[in-house]
Amino acid sequence: MGGQIRDLPPTFIPQLEAFLDGFIPQLDEIDRLLTRNKIFVDRTRDIGIIPKNRAIAYALSGRTSAGAASSTISAGNIRISIMRSTISRFRSGASGDCYDRYLIRIEEMRQSVRILRQVIDKLPDGPINVADWKNMLPPKSLVMTKMEELIHHFIVVTEGLNAPPGEIYFGAENPKGELGFYIHSKGGGVPLPFENSGTFIR
Repeated sequence: MGGQIRDLPPTFIPQLEAFLDGFIPQLDEIDRLLTRNKIFVDRTRDIGIIPKNRAIAYALSGRTSAGAASSTISAGNIRISIMRSTISRFRSGASGDCYDRYLIRIEEMRQSVRILRQVIDKLPDGPINVADWKNMLPPKSLVMTKMEELIHHFIVVTEGLNAPPGEIYFGAENPKGELGFYIHSKGGGVPLPFENSGTFIR
């Protein structure tokens, strides 16, 4: 918390574009090698089937839930729409097996390339931090030479940022599904004890 946010190095975007240009041909080669390969299909089809009710009971997320048989777990989950369009190209319907999850993974990688290219095209220039030193750590050079910045650095590190009261949940897609963060604050920079437990939540 309170860490410095740094801009991308100038070589990052050109290196990313070069990677994306070379990635799709490699992905196409893997697709051609495996997707209709009898040995691969025989070893993944009807293996590790996850029915819809079990996916819900286990609170599965990501491609595991999207590949669940007859999955209607989350209409807003992008993996669901990817699953339906992808699997329908190769079979009559989802069975929730390893082969379905493989098909989803392949299509996810294609969509990820498209998303990254869109982000590159729309990435704005300009400062990356809100110029409010009360909500972030001051630059190290000022901390070492200015008394006010040194005091502010000490306060942020020892007391934390003055978070507004309220609560929020944020979930993001990750390699193994959804990674979620729940934040509950009554204001101030001190962690709030979670009721009926000894743990602290921010």
